[in-house]
Amino acid sequence: MDFLPAPLRGVIASLLLALNTIVCCTPLFVVAIFKLCLLFPAAQRLTDWLMSHIHEAWISNNKAWMKLVRNTRWHLSGLEGLDYQHSYLITSNHQSWVDIMVLQYVLNRRIRPLKFFLKQELIWVPVIGLAWWALGFPFMKRYSKAYLAKHPEKKGKDLETTQRTCDKFRNNPVGIFNFVEGTRFTESKHAEQNSPFRHLLKPKAGGIAFVLDAMGDQLEAIVNVTIHYPDGRPGYWDLLCGNVREVVAHFEEIKIPAQFIGSNYDQDGEYRLEFQQWINRLWEDKDLLLDRLHQEYPQKR
Repeated sequence: MDFLPAPLRGVIASLLLALNTIVCCTPLFVVAIFKLCLLFPAAQRLTDWLMSHIHEAWISNNKAWMKLVRNTRWHLSGLEGLDYQHSYLITSNHQSWVDIMVLQYVLNRRIRPLKFFLKQELIWVPVIGLAWWALGFPFMKRYSKAYLAKHPEKKGKDLETTQRTCDKFRNNPVGIFNFVEGTRFTESKHAEQNSPFRHLLKPKAGGIAFVLDAMGDQLEAIVNVTIHYPDGRPGYWDLLCGNVREVVAHFEEIKIPAQFIGSNYDQDGEYRLEFQQWINRLWEDKDLLLDRLHQEYPQKR
């Protein structure tokens, strides 16, 4: 649809996205009802399989309208070793909400559909909470430091709850996703943090450590993704309008160090410091890689 004006492409893509969501959520919720009612193992396996494929179909349909509005040039590397039958923890630098669509576009059916850890309270959000639950998104229970100060007997209970939630992945491959920076990169946030990195915000090790604490022994590796947009950081409307002309993404599979499996980030100060230093080294390498990508694929605006 390159011949159409960008705003019209954006409207068409928005309608296609909405239609795709309605079409895929309808069978998803029907299957979810069966999942709620039929609790025996064979039915649970069947409903999980159906919902996973509905999730992948939703992503595939999104890929179709993305190709329709713009034939984006993709520069991809490091995907060779990924296996659909393995579980991974995926992380990436975060510049835009487009990052999520990029990751889904590239990783769909290479590994299992990406899932995010969500606060337990979000399961009660109308409609979307049911969708997250149906798709198997893991819900975690976290206690604040203030609450733990008043109720020390609850220490470690949040991790136990999350580990029980993750037990369902023990024999089912999964792709767990976490943005280590915690928020999107902007120049103002970069300056406010006084970030030591040129292209990145400071990493927040707690989120990824919590995933490893809960299910580290189930994960094949960490997939460390570095994304660069030669046209500049796009907004979601840019994606809908077909203004994302080029995407560079490098994927690096990193084995999880043995000392980071089976530890407790919140309660082990020595482990916490070692883990933070390890994440910082990964971010230093990512910053150097982004330097090279900016030179190889210079920004055009």
